[in-house]
Amino acid sequence: MVVPKTQDEEQYPSGSVDRCTSQQHRSNLSSTQHSETPQHFNSNGNISPVNTSIHYEPQEYTETDFLLPSKLYSSSRFSRSTRAKDEGGSGAPAESICSMLLQVLVPFLLAGLGTVSAGMLLDVVQNWDVFQEITEIFILVPAVLGMKGNLEMTLASRLSTAVNTGKMEPVREKWMLIVGNLALKQLQATVLGLLASLMATLLGWMAEGKMPFHHLMLLCSASVSTAFMASLLQGIIMVGVIIGSKRLGINPDNVATPLAASFGDLITLAFLACFSQWFYSFIDFYLYALYLVDLLFLCLIPVWVAIASKHPASHTLLRTGWEPIITAMVISSIGGLILDKTVSDPNLAAIIVYAPVINGIGGNLVSIQSSRISTNLHLNFSPGEVPEDRKSCYSPCRTFFGSGANHRSAQVLLLLVIPGQLVFLHTIHLMKGGHTLPSPLFTVAFLSASLIQVFSLLCIADCMVHCLWRRGKDPDSYSIPYLTALGDLLGTALLSLVFLMLWCIGDLGSV
Repeated sequence: MVVPKTQDEEQYPSGSVDRCTSQQHRSNLSSTQHSETPQHFNSNGNISPVNTSIHYEPQEYTETDFLLPSKLYSSSRFSRSTRAKDEGGSGAPAESICSMLLQVLVPFLLAGLGTVSAGMLLDVVQNWDVFQEITEIFILVPAVLGMKGNLEMTLASRLSTAVNTGKMEPVREKWMLIVGNLALKQLQATVLGLLASLMATLLGWMAEGKMPFHHLMLLCSASVSTAFMASLLQGIIMVGVIIGSKRLGINPDNVATPLAASFGDLITLAFLACFSQWFYSFIDFYLYALYLVDLLFLCLIPVWVAIASKHPASHTLLRTGWEPIITAMVISSIGGLILDKTVSDPNLAAIIVYAPVINGIGGNLVSIQSSRISTNLHLNFSPGEVPEDRKSCYSPCRTFFGSGANHRSAQVLLLLVIPGQLVFLHTIHLMKGGHTLPSPLFTVAFLSASLIQVFSLLCIADCMVHCLWRRGKDPDSYSIPYLTALGDLLGTALLSLVFLMLWCIGDLGSV
């Protein structure tokens, strides 16, 4: 039972009711200003008073609105679900392709430059003593850099969805959500750092047949320290980006995940190189210091658990959020083994510069698409429900061809691959001195590998996010770790094939 407001109290949201209906509504109200008239949902899902001719024209909102207004947050799940079922869950997007492209382009370029810088840094540090002596660090690199997808991008996707669905409107709820998620991320970073070092040790031992104990301790200390410090710094920056996007009226789904990646690779790799070299400098004299480092971070685990348990969302993820990030770490470590074997061949060592670029760009683009699809499902469907066209067998054509906002974003993201990678390729050669240019064959092969990688990831993301939602799992917490890890594996494997092919035909990669 809803009591309509009087004429003086009535307010009409811009565009929510057409002019003619508004005048009729006001004239009807003037004759029954103080009467209580019950309202109900009619067969079309619109609100209409009993025994009157008043009809409301529903205003359409999608996850692609410039910034979703607060009035959407109070709408019922029933009305959103009804509208979504009638329209296939997409509706007419309020955000144009040009608007989305402008919002995505700047973070995409920043993220690309960040991965280029990470590749150049990796090219420099590979000659350091610790990288020459303990080659298992190369196995660790994709797994540690992959934590950006496991943790930072997942945090960005969760908070972006929270902003777009109005869960961060109350100030107290906003800060509880932020603090809970940051504490959860520190816990996950500590555990993942330890597991990644153990995985690198196992793969290194399987490949070489031996693994000195002091190498194991250095890998554990460097990995845990890197994961903890990089996660803390990037998490604080990420929260600032999301809050800033909300205040500026920018859809955080478009900017948060690529910005999380723009500085993530460089920061993480710098921490890994510095911690590894520092620990290596006194490993022969003060091995016990490495035990103390590991013990310190392990002792902080109960603190993060206690803080994360205070918010229901992060408390739930304490129990259910481990499967995707641990699986993703294992997948990334396999990519790291491929990288380690490729780098060990002097003829293929140049791959080290390009690996972070192809892996990072693929992960950045697919994380945008995953976050947008997830937001759309959160807004328009109940858990377990999916659009009608996603209930039948999956076809890659559905990812790119259609009139929905997510189809358009997939097209835009795929079209960014070629020009983006061309810019980054030439940037790498300029940073290396600018005396040479990429050879035409290398350029074509590299762009083909990148295009295949991103095309595959976008198709996998479309299928995976809807499958997770159908099974009642939150795609924000599950999809991005899997997708970025698959991006690392696909990118490293395809790039290794490119360099192997070029070496076989005698192309040096530059002219």
